[in-house]
This record gives sequence, structure tokens and C-alpha cells, in this order.
Amino acid sequence: QVQLRESGGGSVQAGGSLRLSCAASGDSASRYVIGWFRQVPGKEREPVACVEKDGTTHYSDSVKGRFTISRDTEKMTVYLQMNNLKPEDTAMYYCAAGPTVATVQLGHWGQGTRVTDSS
Repeated sequence: QVQLRESGGGSVQAGGSLRLSCAASGDSASRYVIGWFRQVPGKEREPVACVEKDGTTHYSDSVKGRFTISRDTEKMTVYLQMNNLKPEDTAMYYCAAGPTVATVQLGHWGQGTRVTDSS
């Protein structure tokens, strides 16, 4: 089965950028839909973006136009480029791998990487 490891989180000022990485091992990430989710304390985990096996991407309305998800098949890594960050983007970010867009949350999860606002 696939194992996922997120990296790239950090502290950034409003308006800044970060690129998160989700590295897959144990199985090819190209076999899965990969999704990015985020969670703040006291709230439910929410979907941010996902990329399907054919490269089709989906975004939540809150990040559309600011975040870009991409897949590097050779490196077995999925990236989340986050631009024009806002204080409300502060969260723990997780990636998940699942068979479909609807069931990605039921698949495999990484441990998360934290994004904080330093403004």
C-alpha cells in the first residue's frame, strides 16, 4: 500500500507563498487520486484540492485561483503551490490517496505539515 509524507509547511506572512509536497512510497501515486485537506483545531477537516489519475484537478472555492495542485509522476510526488496566502489558510495540511475523488478521504493519509501565519 502507499505511504504518504507531507513536507514544506512553515510560517509565512499574508500574501506570501509556500509549496507543499506529498511524497508517495510503497506504491505508485499515479494509481490514486491524491487530495490535499486541511484542519484547524475545533473544526472538521476540509478538502482543499485534488488531482485525479488523469491529471484533472479540483479546488475548493476558498482556494481557487490561489492554489495549484500538480503531480510529478516520476518523482511520485504531488505538490500544492499556495500563493497569496491569507490568515485563514493557517491549518495543518494533510494529503490523502484514494481510488476516486469521492472516496479519497477513505484511503491512506500522511501525518500532515503545518502552515501558520506570521503576520
